Amino acid sequence: MIIHTPHPDLPAPTTSVGAIGWLKRNLFSSPVNSLFTLAALYVLYQLVPPMFNWAFIDANWVGDSREACTNDGACWVFVRVRFTQFMFGFYPETEYWRAILAFCMLGSLIGYLLIEGLPKKGWVAGFTIIGYPVFAYALFYGGWFGLPVVETYKWGGLMLTLILSTVGMFFALPCGIILALGRRSSMPVARSLSVVYIELWRGVPLITVLFMSSVMLPLFIPENIRIDKLLRALIGISMFQTAYMAEVVRSGLQALPKGQTEAADAMGLSYWQSMYLIVLPQALKTVIPGIVNTFIELFKDTSLVMIIGLFDLLSIIQSSFTDSKWLGFSVEGYIFAGLVYWIFCFSLSQYSQHLERKLHTGHARM
Repeated sequence: MIIHTPHPDLPAPTTSVGAIGWLKRNLFSSPVNSLFTLAALYVLYQLVPPMFNWAFIDANWVGDSREACTNDGACWVFVRVRFTQFMFGFYPETEYWRAILAFCMLGSLIGYLLIEGLPKKGWVAGFTIIGYPVFAYALFYGGWFGLPVVETYKWGGLMLTLILSTVGMFFALPCGIILALGRRSSMPVARSLSVVYIELWRGVPLITVLFMSSVMLPLFIPENIRIDKLLRALIGISMFQTAYMAEVVRSGLQALPKGQTEAADAMGLSYWQSMYLIVLPQALKTVIPGIVNTFIELFKDTSLVMIIGLFDLLSIIQSSFTDSKWLGFSVEGYIFAGLVYWIFCFSLSQYSQHLERKLHTGHARM
């Protein structure tokens, strides 16, 4: 009997593995793709080096006036001099510590809730939802414990952008869940009211909502009642975003297999018990990308408040362009605004992906 000894496997060709293999598969897989790759590399070669030199090599970094911008590169002195105004708007400089303390406290509370294994998270979550908004408003506005009052028209910059987006999402998420449940309810009245609300607000652009809340709403209330402009904007943004959040949550509810609710009924759970313990946890886990995408959209849409006289990050940067001492540096301002928006949105996107991987255990394959 002849015994054939198998030969060891030959190594893969060097042109199909490693960096060379990746380039061949993704950039030079065909003559057409190779042509597009070479054209893209040529365009990058023509654009990237001049932009890098303008932004870094030839840029002006040190100084306190436009006279310091002597090179042909970017004048980052403009951003450095105006940085605090971009962050806090017209908030009094001596009171910056109040806004910094409020945001640091919020970051600490969120960080505590995100770190696993820490005790008393229920109490911390309750304080974050109920107690912190009161504490933050007392810090921002003042009038308590000897703090001077800072009117809301002085709030601006990145501080106002964060306030608008955070408060808007804080109210939009729970209200959106209620509307989504109402739209899927078997009760005709609840379903009809939810559908009317959602379709009405989704059919109106946010800029119209802000305009109505600022200009038209005062015409329908008594003259002796005055509603703060920022409060009107917060109400309009929250009601508008609630409609979109409701549709995001409804998509998660519809994607859940019907057997989940049938199993809850078989166990004798009430409607609210099944929603709280079984349906909503699974539905919300499914729509994490949609929820984060809605929050990112809201964070960027806050720039529309400039039409009602509120100066968020983008508005305060645009207003600085009219200063005769800094004419001609709008590019640097817009780049700085884009970088700030990108940092926040990219961070939210990365955390969303981390949360998806963490909560994807129910669908993991063995």
